[in-house]
Amino acid sequence: MSEAHESLWLGRLCKPVRILMVASIVATAILVLWVILGRMFFGTNIGMKQFLSPAETPIVMLTMLVASATLLIASVYLSDSRGTIEVQPSGFFDIVSLIFSRFTMIGISILVFVMFYEVVSRYLFKKPTLWANELSLWIAAFLFLFAGLYAMQQRSHIRIYVIYDLLPRWMQKLADVISLGLIWTFAFLLIWGGYNEALSKFMRWETFGTAWDPPLPATIKPAILIIIAMVAIQALSNLIADWNKRPEHHTAIADIDETEIESIRKSIKD
Repeated sequence: MSEAHESLWLGRLCKPVRILMVASIVATAILVLWVILGRMFFGTNIGMKQFLSPAETPIVMLTMLVASATLLIASVYLSDSRGTIEVQPSGFFDIVSLIFSRFTMIGISILVFVMFYEVVSRYLFKKPTLWANELSLWIAAFLFLFAGLYAMQQRSHIRIYVIYDLLPRWMQKLADVISLGLIWTFAFLLIWGGYNEALSKFMRWETFGTAWDPPLPATIKPAILIIIAMVAIQALSNLIADWNKRPEHHTAIADIDETEIESIRKSIKD
C-alpha cells in the first residue's frame, strides 16, 4: 500500500512533515544537551527556574521554542494515522481533536519521565527536586482536559443505551439534540461564570506559590474554559456527522475489542 493511501489527511505532505519532525527532534535534543552540559561543565547555572522566565536567557528561549515546535509537528504527524479502534474522522474539527490527542499521548510519556526522574533523584541520589511535583501537576492538568476532548471525538464518553436503543430513529435524533443542548448550556454557563476569574488570573500571571512557583492558575483556569468550548464544538461536529447514520443497537458482545483479544492471544502464545 502506498504512503498516500496510508495517510489519513496529510496526503503528499506526510513525508515532508515526517522529515521536519525528525529534524526538530534532533534540534531539541541538541539544545537540551547543550543546556545540561553548560550547567555541568561551564557554570551557566541554568535550571528549571530559568524556564519560567525564558525571555531572560536566550538559550532557554530558543530551547522552549524549538521544543514547542517539535511537540506540535510530532502531534500533527502522528494524527495522520488512525488506530485500529479509533473512529474514522469525519470533518475538520475531528482532525483538530486528533492532533490534540496525539499531543496528550506524547505528554503522558513526558509526565512519566518527570516522575521517574524525581523518584531516581530523590531515593537513589538523595537530591529531591523543587520542580518535579509542580511540573507533574501542570502536565497532568492539561492531559486530563485534552483527554476529555479526545473522548468526545471518539464517542467513548459514558452513555447509557438501555432506553436509547429502544427508541425509533427520530427519537434517538431528538435525544441527541437534547444532549447537545445540555452540553452547550453547561459550556456557556461555565465560560460565563469563569471568564472574569480566568482573565484576571492570566493578566496578573498568578503563580502557584511554591519554591519553583509555576503559573498553574494563570494557565490552567483559561485552559479549562477554552477546552470545554472545544468539547462543545466537537459534540456539535459529532451530531452532524452521525445524523444520517443507521440505528445502532449496543450489546455486551459489541463492546468486546476483538483486536485487543487477538493481541492477548498472541502474547500468550509467545
